[in-house]
Amino acid sequence: MATEGSNSPLRFASVEASVPKITIQFCIQCKWNLRAAYYAQELLQTFSTSLGEVSLRPSTGGVFIVTLETFNQHSVLESHTIWDRKRDGGFPETKELKKKVRDIIDPQRDLGHVDGKKSATNPPAHPANAGHTRELKDVAAQVVDGPVKVSKLQDNRPESLGVQLVQAQNSSKSQDKAECEDCK
Repeated sequence: MATEGSNSPLRFASVEASVPKITIQFCIQCKWNLRAAYYAQELLQTFSTSLGEVSLRPSTGGVFIVTLETFNQHSVLESHTIWDRKRDGGFPETKELKKKVRDIIDPQRDLGHVDGKKSATNPPAHPANAGHTRELKDVAAQVVDGPVKVSKLQDNRPESLGVQLVQAQNSSKSQDKAECEDCK
């Protein structure tokens, strides 16, 4: 900026606000960057150009907050906390996050299957694959609940779906891993 008495001309910048704007603030110590990127991708896929911007904001301290900025009818910028991990208890289901965003930016918008409606374009599941999803969910639940070693699916078929599960081991956290107090 030019000061009085200087020969430099004054310069003005135009700032354009990209609204509605979603910001996902996430803890890098907790390694929630992939989760934040996933939510950003899902929101962009669903709302596309109805959103002006989706940004990721790295933070620390166990933070995971999704905010939405919009203009109200008086052109005043408002900030809405869509989700706060500490306030709301954990992480949102993707469909819940989409509904909360929709309810603010476009309440009349139909979210299809997210709203509990079946899409007419989805083909029925192939009968040959009907049991695969169930079996994989059961195996995944076992992995989450404790160590398991699986080399073949229940009916002795090789893992043709590209799924290889190896023994999950509960290991102590590395001493050099920097964690926030919230995540210990």
